[in-house]
Amino acid sequence: MTVNQASSSNDAATPSALDLARNQRLSLMDLLSVAEALNAAGQQAAAADLYKTWVAFNDSNPTVHLAYFNYAVTLSQLGDRAGAVQALRACLKINPQFAPGHINLGRALEDSGLIGQAVEQWWQYAEATKHVDAETIGHRHMILQNIGRVLEGAGKLGEAEAALLQAFELRPELPEAGQHWASLRQRQCKWPVLAPSNHAPARKMVDAMSSLTLSCYADDPMFQLAKAYRYNKTLIGARPDLSQFPRRAPKQKSGTGQRLRVGYVSSDLRDHAVGFALCEVLELHDKDSVEVFAYYCGNVRKTDSTQERIKAAVHCWRDLHGLDDVAAASQIIADEIDILIDVNGYTKDARTKIFAYRPAPVIVSFCGYPGSMGSPFHQYLISDEQMIPPGNEIYYSEKVLYIACDQPLDRKRPIAARPSRADVGLPEDAFVYASFNGMQKITANCFARWITILSETPGSVLWLLTGDEDVNQRLRETAERSGVSPDRLIFAPKATNPQHIARIGVADLFLDTFPYGAHSTAADAITSGLPVLTMPGKTFAARFCGSIVAAAGVPEMLCTSPEDYVARAIGFERDRKSLLAVRESIARQRETSVLRDIPALARRLEELFWQMQGECERGETPVPDLSNLDVYYEIGAEAVLENIEFEDEQSYRERYLKKLAQLHDYSPIAYDRRLWQKPTA
Repeated sequence: MTVNQASSSNDAATPSALDLARNQRLSLMDLLSVAEALNAAGQQAAAADLYKTWVAFNDSNPTVHLAYFNYAVTLSQLGDRAGAVQALRACLKINPQFAPGHINLGRALEDSGLIGQAVEQWWQYAEATKHVDAETIGHRHMILQNIGRVLEGAGKLGEAEAALLQAFELRPELPEAGQHWASLRQRQCKWPVLAPSNHAPARKMVDAMSSLTLSCYADDPMFQLAKAYRYNKTLIGARPDLSQFPRRAPKQKSGTGQRLRVGYVSSDLRDHAVGFALCEVLELHDKDSVEVFAYYCGNVRKTDSTQERIKAAVHCWRDLHGLDDVAAASQIIADEIDILIDVNGYTKDARTKIFAYRPAPVIVSFCGYPGSMGSPFHQYLISDEQMIPPGNEIYYSEKVLYIACDQPLDRKRPIAARPSRADVGLPEDAFVYASFNGMQKITANCFARWITILSETPGSVLWLLTGDEDVNQRLRETAERSGVSPDRLIFAPKATNPQHIARIGVADLFLDTFPYGAHSTAADAITSGLPVLTMPGKTFAARFCGSIVAAAGVPEMLCTSPEDYVARAIGFERDRKSLLAVRESIARQRETSVLRDIPALARRLEELFWQMQGECERGETPVPDLSNLDVYYEIGAEAVLENIEFEDEQSYRERYLKKLAQLHDYSPIAYDRRLWQKPTA
């Protein structure tokens, strides 16, 4: 509702605002907004008059105690202590449990010289809440978290979010509720994600974010590393008892003809993006060079074709379901694994604590997690030079080893017959932009770019993977407020993987998200022949799609900035021949591109496994670099609240260096191998 705030001729609220208040047509939020504007303009008397009118004619409103409270604040500013006391007593009569009312009433009495009454007022509230002890707060916090967890599992995201926010506000120093709360807001496209709260500071919200939530929120690789480091410390807790797990010396296998024992640990060795990615790699491993063990830590699957293929491809399949971390680590030790690969990272159903027991001489992060683990026990990370350009290894605690492309795929996956546009609910003659990333990857800035693209291309539609209906409706309403018909947003229902890959190809152009871009979804689009437009950033998650696009042989689809991304997307709609040339290039290189050379990927992985083994045998296994990560965390936590979406590498580093210098000037910081390097003479 739009409300006139004040007249220009006198010091009173305009008749329209007062009339609305008298007629119960002024909401509390509008009341507070108008009164705040009047106070800011120095018209406290007009604000007080508006409050007085509102409480007089809205006494049945359930929020009237809040109006009385703010009325009292305004009266105090005017020096009317008696009026403030009277308004606060009215506030507490309506809501005796309203703590701010008790606090301010005591202060008003104190300011009036009534010390005894002030103390009595505060004691009154203290006595009323004396049974709200730490144990009670802890129980309430646990109950609210359980409510949120169950509602989230039931798909009632809005209700779950509300419960989790209450839990987080109750105990903001405990991150779990805040972590799920922020993630739920991302999944529902509720912007800003870190909604203001009177009880949980924005910094606490940033602290509560998980590494994956942060990846969807900010393109800050140093803070991403520091966040992973802090998360690992929280997850593992105190140093685990390693008395049962003495460090195992590596077996001397190089040059002996013996096979390496390589173990893949994952909850996703099944019909899942990671399972699809690794399936053919596992089948193509040279069984004379490596002996492959698969350690599955997900839920039991009764029928799963991908899992059956993986079981047939490996030498040994072990189900860790039902084994605790100690028992699982003991099993891996008993299997005498040389190279142990963490395929989960910090994703759902991960078993990170298993690796803390160091059950193999070499521990590697690969394939499942978009970033550094920031742990003391992950020694290597396998990636590619598009994802981690030379010089950017400083953003990773592990030693980085390179393959040609960090996105394996399964060339044997079945793909259904391509449907018509009518079959999938698309208009035949429209230019179809598509983005089949999860809703949590769509940020306010990302969606605003898409709206700009749609505004400049009247004959186009945007094809998205469906979320919950209320999320779909939220996006439709956002589009409509920006002048784009909500009918131009078309939501694709969930489909089986063969049908999903087949239908993607009927679109014209895939629009990537930022800062968390498409991963396997981009590979699926390329597999279907659909050109992908992406804007690489600085983090692993923000560069992944660029790696896939480059490996497919069309690096011209990498944009340099948000402006370039928008201009290119519009340009392709206006110049269909240029887009057709990209599609033809993808088709021409389909079977020869790096992206689909899975035999070469399997051989390269084996080379790296033997390189790690050799380094281990020579005592050269790298020690994870965790230096100064607490300092980088503090800088990053402040920087992320500045909401800088896109920044070139030089500006980004200079911003960190400036803050490092300021901290160093106050208290010296030891030099490291990242940004804070010792000056050369």
